Amino acid sequence: MIIQNWSFQARTFSSLGMKRLSSSGGVSPPPVRRKVESTTTKTAVASFFTPISQKKPEKITWRIVNKSLIAGKYASGSGENAQTQPGKRRKVAAFDLDSTLIATASGNRFARDSSDWKWWNPKVPEKLKQLNVDGYQIIILSNQKKISIQTDLKAGRSESKSLSNFKEKALAVMRQLDIPLSIYAATQYDEYRKPRTGMWKEFLDDYDLDVDDRRVDLEESFFVGDAAGRPGDHSCVDRDFAANVSIRFYTPEEFFLDASPEQVIRQFDPKAYLDVDPDAPVVSTFSKSHPLELVIFCGSPGAGKSTFYWKYLKPSGYERVNQDILKTRQKCIKVAKDHLTAGHSVAVGELSPLFSPTS
Repeated sequence: MIIQNWSFQARTFSSLGMKRLSSSGGVSPPPVRRKVESTTTKTAVASFFTPISQKKPEKITWRIVNKSLIAGKYASGSGENAQTQPGKRRKVAAFDLDSTLIATASGNRFARDSSDWKWWNPKVPEKLKQLNVDGYQIIILSNQKKISIQTDLKAGRSESKSLSNFKEKALAVMRQLDIPLSIYAATQYDEYRKPRTGMWKEFLDDYDLDVDDRRVDLEESFFVGDAAGRPGDHSCVDRDFAANVSIRFYTPEEFFLDASPEQVIRQFDPKAYLDVDPDAPVVSTFSKSHPLELVIFCGSPGAGKSTFYWKYLKPSGYERVNQDILKTRQKCIKVAKDHLTAGHSVAVGELSPLFSPTS
């Protein structure tokens, strides 16, 4: 009985043990390990083990201007074009980035990551390379409010993920072109954001194009962007930017696809006020509409509030109430009431709020 019991246990161990028995009674071979393809290239490995003194310098250099503007300059192996010669006016071909040079490969409105991009049209790289051959300095000017330039301490990064993604994507674009190229990205609502001209001024300073013998040829220069004020466009900042720096403007369709220009009616065009017949009747700038009036000036320093008062309101009998002179809000209110009670119109001019919404 004892021998049969041990035999049963042995059979049980054989069926439940670590080794499987094949149909022929032998032990099954170990499973074949799947080969994982490495994403590390031979070039990357070689670069890792190359001494720093023997490594080639990066073609792109990055810097942050005034904690706001991202500036990157790419130097191709062919060097800069002939337009850098002193005494020649520089022709500039400026472009917006998103929806002008590139689009998302995923079809989403915003890119998923740094690799989610494709050329806006297959003609884009060929056209840009030809501009470089023709002697144009090519720059990219882009509003990028979603980028944070703050250090990401929680993730242990020296820069934010959004900034890293932008740099990786921009570098990939510039490597495919491999021509002298600079990119500027405005991350704040400040002087650098289009249609303001801060990015353009920074470009002029970077390339020493603000000196007499190296100016920009404004007649030959242009800007291409998709924010053109057309029906369906999110804004008109690109068209307005080109107007502010006095260069021609094209939409991507007009420049890359030779589409006919679309007529855009501006809501406000300052140039329209310049074409005034000097002999035409002068329109009254200001006239009093009621016997007793209260005029409240609103505007930043230098807007012309005081000038307007002395030129137009003072001759019309308006009394001036100003907190800079009277010092306190309570005194301003008292003086204004006294003037109105006496039947005199009043002009209130001050930067800080004089009356609360409930007063």
